[in-house]
Amino acid sequence: MDKLIKNIEHKTVLTIKDEVTYQKGQIVSKTLAQNEHHSLTLFAFDKGEEISTHESGGDAMIVALDGVGRITIEGEEFILNEGETIVMPAKKPHAVFAKEQFKMLLIVMFPEE
Repeated sequence: MDKLIKNIEHKTVLTIKDEVTYQKGQIVSKTLAQNEHHSLTLFAFDKGEEISTHESGGDAMIVALDGVGRITIEGEEFILNEGETIVMPAKKPHAVFAKEQFKMLLIVMFPEE
């Protein structure tokens, strides 16, 4: 059977935020799992980088791993610090902006058809 969670060591204790690194002027992502039901991705945003307003077909949960991010959901802004979490509802416009360097784990759950 293929690994469902990839690009990360199995049976190893890890510091998850160290699994993705900052790069100047960029957003770095590392996909850990993805299929029609879910997506699990690590992101590292350099300060000032952003994912502009968009919508997702599934509920998306951000777990802040490092730094400070500004999450906008339907025009309302939320500040997310390390260790904090927010859920962005499916089919609602949202965006992510790095107020400082910002690392996050993004978990998206898609509805079953």
